[in-house]
Amino acid sequence: MQARECCADRTDGFPQKTAAVSSILLCGEMGLKMEILKIEGGRRLEGAVGIHGAKNSALPLLAATLLARGTSEITNCPQLSDVAASVNILRHLGCRVTGSGGTVAVDSLPLCRSDVPDGLMREMRSSIIFLGALIARTGEAHMSFPGGCELGARPIDLHLAALRQLGAEIREERGRLECRAAGRLKGTAIALDFPSVGATENILLAASTAEGETTILNAAREPEIVDLCAYLTRCGAKIHGAGEGAITVEGVERLNASPFRVMPDRIEAVTYLAAGAATGGRLTLRGADPRHIATVLPAFEEAGCTVRCAGDELSLSAPQRLRRVRSVRTMPYPGFPTDAQAPLMAMTCVADGTSVFVENIFENRYKHAGELIRMGANIKVEGRVAVVEGVRALSGAPVECTDLRGGAALVIAGLAAEGSTSLRSLHHLDRGYEGLEDALQSVGASLHRIKE
Repeated sequence: MQARECCADRTDGFPQKTAAVSSILLCGEMGLKMEILKIEGGRRLEGAVGIHGAKNSALPLLAATLLARGTSEITNCPQLSDVAASVNILRHLGCRVTGSGGTVAVDSLPLCRSDVPDGLMREMRSSIIFLGALIARTGEAHMSFPGGCELGARPIDLHLAALRQLGAEIREERGRLECRAAGRLKGTAIALDFPSVGATENILLAASTAEGETTILNAAREPEIVDLCAYLTRCGAKIHGAGEGAITVEGVERLNASPFRVMPDRIEAVTYLAAGAATGGRLTLRGADPRHIATVLPAFEEAGCTVRCAGDELSLSAPQRLRRVRSVRTMPYPGFPTDAQAPLMAMTCVADGTSVFVENIFENRYKHAGELIRMGANIKVEGRVAVVEGVRALSGAPVECTDLRGGAALVIAGLAAEGSTSLRSLHHLDRGYEGLEDALQSVGASLHRIKE
């Protein structure tokens, strides 16, 4: 299909290029801007912030719109550079994409390509989620390996093995994936060696319109998986067991577009809670879902914070001085999420006592530790273990975002530190946090972007 005439250059009211995060259609090159975030620390955060839609749910949902014939209106969609990258991929494939604010409407009927250019694939790791949807919809897919944060080995072998089991022929040639399927994919039983979120999502997308029944054993159980299943089901898919270790998908011939609202971002919620705790503040999160971070909240309580939940509001009141968090071990959901590790580490840098972190998901997710040490943190890293000895105070310093969640940790550290912190490589933050500066300013923080 890639050789067919395609109207991929259509903008549908969106600018092709913009340098601000105010538009839902950001281009990948926005990361080239030389900006720094200046943070004046030592201010107690107090007030309320709203939680946006979840990035890790919005991205697979946008990929899923390829399968749903017609126009799907996705609401509560965060305005992030990763979302912009997904929109650019959809437009390249020929889809008509319109939207404003937190709403993105995707009409997949004009789809006329099955290739994703290398430049678009490199913008984010989650671009691989288009693989299963493209094969299921067009019978082929042509793309390079994805990019994104460098967190160590995140092989896509589970994705490829599962799609091969469903009947796809996949060749890896010079860093590219050349994929084809003869007719519809065929349902089968797939047992994952590890409950990979991305692999589970790709299987769900590919299996929804496959012939027969597909069973996913050792499936990922994250809330974002449940959200994807809910959208696919609304579009006509037959899925049972979402949120459980075994998911069954009975393939249907076609899916039809449907409106859907993205779930709240649980990692954004954890980030703001950690910022409030590190500054001895009092914060209320509006639009959060406490159930999604039930395994994280005990860490805040262990640190001496009072946490209260009421409907979709979550309130935290922190003591003047935090206590240590004895042990944090990242695990697949419903365990402690790896994305929450860095924000919590920044918080424990100014706590009394020793906190221990064990990273069980990625082997290279302590890059932010070196930058925190620049600010006076006492952290020792040995393999997958990081030991944090709390210090009286951090000191502002020039530091650099190492990845998305590492960048959030440095913002938290800067808010709690004495003096001024200059944070560079902000494109990492823009991948996953909408309106971060505005939200923090609204609760008393002093921070602003300046061109370098």
